[in-house]
Amino acid sequence: MMWLPAPWIWGILLLGTGSLCQEVIDQCDPSPCQNGGRCKSLVGSYRCHCLTQSHDGILHGGVNCDVRLVGCEGHECGTHGSCSPFLLDGTHGYTCSCTAGYTGPLCQTPTTFSFERRGYLLHQSPQVDADVSWNITLSFMTVLPRALLFQRNNGGLLLSLKLQGGRLRLTLRREAPAGADVESSSSQVLELPHNVTDGEWHSVEAVLEKWMLSLKRLDAGSCGSQSCHRVASVQSNLAREVVPPQNTFIGGVLQESNGPDEHYPVPAFIGCMRDVFVDSQLVVPEEWLSNSAVNVSPGCSHRDHCLDVPCQHGGQCVNLWQSYHCQCPRPYEGHDCEKEHVTARFGNEDSHSYAAFTVADDMGHNLSISLFLRTRKTSGLLLVLANSSSQYLHMWLEDGKVTVQVNNFESVKAESALDDGEVHFVSVEVAEDHMTLYVSAQKQGDVDVRTVTVHAGDTVHVGGLVDRRTTAGFGGYFKGCIQDLRMNDNRLQFFGLDTSVRTYPLKLIGNVTAGCSGDNICSRNPCLHGGMCYSVWDDFTCNCPPSTAGRRCEEVRWCELSPCPTGSECMTLNQGYECYANATFLNNSTVLSYRGNGLISRNLTNISLNLRTRKHNAAILHAEKASAFITLSVQDGFLSIELQSFSLDDSVAERTQAVSTVSLSSRRRVSDGEWHSVQLFMAAPWMHTSQWTLVLDEEIEEASTSRSRGGNIDFLRDGVDIFLGGLDPDAGWSLAGCLGTVELGGIALPYFSSSDVNLPRLQEEQFIRTSPRPPLLGCSGASVCEPNPCLNGGDCRDHFNTYNCSCADGWTSRHCDVFANVCASSPCVHGNCSVSGVSYKCTCEFGYTGVDCEREVDRCENHLCAHGGTCLHGPDRYACLCPENYTGTFCNERIEEIPWYIAVRKV
Repeated sequence: MMWLPAPWIWGILLLGTGSLCQEVIDQCDPSPCQNGGRCKSLVGSYRCHCLTQSHDGILHGGVNCDVRLVGCEGHECGTHGSCSPFLLDGTHGYTCSCTAGYTGPLCQTPTTFSFERRGYLLHQSPQVDADVSWNITLSFMTVLPRALLFQRNNGGLLLSLKLQGGRLRLTLRREAPAGADVESSSSQVLELPHNVTDGEWHSVEAVLEKWMLSLKRLDAGSCGSQSCHRVASVQSNLAREVVPPQNTFIGGVLQESNGPDEHYPVPAFIGCMRDVFVDSQLVVPEEWLSNSAVNVSPGCSHRDHCLDVPCQHGGQCVNLWQSYHCQCPRPYEGHDCEKEHVTARFGNEDSHSYAAFTVADDMGHNLSISLFLRTRKTSGLLLVLANSSSQYLHMWLEDGKVTVQVNNFESVKAESALDDGEVHFVSVEVAEDHMTLYVSAQKQGDVDVRTVTVHAGDTVHVGGLVDRRTTAGFGGYFKGCIQDLRMNDNRLQFFGLDTSVRTYPLKLIGNVTAGCSGDNICSRNPCLHGGMCYSVWDDFTCNCPPSTAGRRCEEVRWCELSPCPTGSECMTLNQGYECYANATFLNNSTVLSYRGNGLISRNLTNISLNLRTRKHNAAILHAEKASAFITLSVQDGFLSIELQSFSLDDSVAERTQAVSTVSLSSRRRVSDGEWHSVQLFMAAPWMHTSQWTLVLDEEIEEASTSRSRGGNIDFLRDGVDIFLGGLDPDAGWSLAGCLGTVELGGIALPYFSSSDVNLPRLQEEQFIRTSPRPPLLGCSGASVCEPNPCLNGGDCRDHFNTYNCSCADGWTSRHCDVFANVCASSPCVHGNCSVSGVSYKCTCEFGYTGVDCEREVDRCENHLCAHGGTCLHGPDRYACLCPENYTGTFCNERIEEIPWYIAVRKV
């Protein structure tokens, strides 16, 4: 008979080793698990935990993870579930893991529902044990910052989860018994510091146990560094036995139950929910009772209306889930910011405009004034705050810049001007004892001020005051547009008043029109010279014709229009043009006369001209009036001026009129037939008397200055005959030569009459030619080469009223009438003489050179003596004197101890 050990001994034999069986055998060494399975050793056995995911999608199961799982082949989990295969008792199968918003064996039952308007979902709680906890888990999506997510109660104990300011807030509250004081109620609050109203899905869990209150976000990945979990012990005054709730409202409550909570009611939830669990029971839309859901619909069809960009004029769109709201920038309003506050036009067509409003309520010490401003005026009164005794705040434009003054003392002025016709936003902030000025949100300046207090009954004047004198002290009445004027964020309405306007009722208004239309300045035809006028708000612009410029086309580029005759030069003046040319003067018949047109107002303090003559004595310009006269002439070939004029004598106590005389001559002759420029001017033109200076050909170093002082030549401006080219046509001493256009005080003595030019001359100050005979235009002297004065084939060359003869060979004298035998004097020393034109030419003998063959040719020039040999000059040859050890004709042969000798070579 075989003996068998007791069962517990078998255990020792199987599980232990060692002399005392104290070491446990590791069943996972080596690991029996295959395909990445993780082995866990058990007492006398092991267990393999197979992989639930793999990179190639192939999973394995069985005791050793060695059986390929094929349960998901042909699965029916659908598009909202993922298949997970398993092996149980040798049978392959699968389970469906549902995505958020779906449930059921095949993940085909949706759990999502939405609240598009005020409603609720009532969940009836089943009968459970008294010690069970209250637990609600849900996911939601909304953009409303205030809403009720759920509320459940029993016996006066109220648990609610709300959105307050976009944050999750869990409140536990015990209501006071009926008839008890309201203060006997108590509450406890948990809040998470995250905004969860961003239109994304968020998950939350709220738990109430006997002594513990918990609020936790399940989408913890979006919490960042802040905590997603709040836990607190229930306060003693709330801690009682937690009993099963009577009901649970989701998304809202019954209308009669939605009374004030804490200090104000919480609106119903608008948005979507999914995967709502009430005490671990899933709320499925398919299982709702007809009377448990009010305004709740399956699914979530939310669309962000702000994606359509409905807000105009830069309005900020706020998504309200089933609608949207536009936060409009000033000065716009309306549902889509499509409306604009009516603009008030002041000073239309230069009228005097003003308005006044009454302050209805006390405003304290803090004051804010803001408005949109548009103007092109540099000055004007904008706004005044006044009470029954004084005007304590003024706002006006000065140099185009907004200036604000309080208490007629402290003031601040903007840095930038606003008179550019564009719209600018201006605001003034007065806080206690400090005032700051802003333009387009940019700080312009600030100043400490005394306290400004606005009381009910004070008046706000806009655009000006009824009193014109007071208004004039601040730049006059405002001309421009004011829009959306506000004080402390309350708008002052000029038009469209209704009973709702009580803060600033309109007191009076005058010449203020609605809109911001500009004046029609083009009706006054401001554009000159045929320019086309186009209106620009409160301004105009001119489309100028060709060759005109300037704001009003007043600057005509006359010379581009070719107004001057051929052969003359056009010069543009401030108010017109003048044609400059040369004129020829031959005798008394060519003398010209001029007179001022009676409109010359400038002081005549200079004369400029260009002169060409060979006459040694001639009058160039002459005029006289009573004892005053001026004569510009050529005397003995020099330019001379004689001036006698009237001037005010400042040297005596009383200023008297005196006669002064100036005589002046050039330092060089001008009668050489060449052109000379002449500048004659008062050295100090601003004085009553001054020395006169004469500059010839711009040689300022050779300028002549008079010793005596003389007055100007204003007596030439009107009623005086001015003669050009002589003293007068009958006096003789006339000029023979040419003059460019002469200028007196910068005003030309023109050679062309109005009929000679193509366009009218519009300059106001003019000298008019009075001589009937037109001038001889251009510059030409006498016909000195016709007939030819040069004899014997000489060539006549015209040098302006004189000539020069270029004679043929052998002839000389002025007219080439003298034959010149230039070889008679035997000028050639060592050669033969021959006539060449009016000169001679020498043919030199051999060995001589030079013009007269007077120099002997140097034979040693360019000699060939080598090795320092010395060249010896001869009459027809040269020889080389060789140094020691060299010989030959050119010293180019080396010898040994041969005495020096002279080698002679005929060349």
